[in-house]
Amino acid sequence: MSFTNFLETEILDHVFAGAAYTAPSTKYLALFTAAPGEAGGGTEVSGTGYARQSIAFTTSGDTTSNNAAVEFPTAGASWGTVTHIGVFDASTSGNLMVYATLTASKAVASGDVFRVPSGDLDITLN
Repeated sequence: MSFTNFLETEILDHVFAGAAYTAPSTKYLALFTAAPGEAGGGTEVSGTGYARQSIAFTTSGDTTSNNAAVEFPTAGASWGTVTHIGVFDASTSGNLMVYATLTASKAVASGDVFRVPSGDLDITLN
């Protein structure tokens, strides 16, 4: 996953300039149908039943991974083809912190459930 400009600036300010940074107590996984980038953007899924889902991580060495499965509500209508994911610091609006392209895109039709198994989302610093 790639860090956004927002998170890169927060980390640099915190580590090298001594500026306070408080990590969000809850992080939220979002789905995208068009790529976000360093400045955010992209097209987040919107549709019946869609909402960002909370996600928690466990860190070991230079990698942090989701420590439980993340399951989105059943789609009440087509959400389109999910191509990217991102982690935000809020359930709505907020700041995109990291983002990635899915290994395989997933079309989400009415009645589908999008799920990320435990340990399948890795964020690595190296």
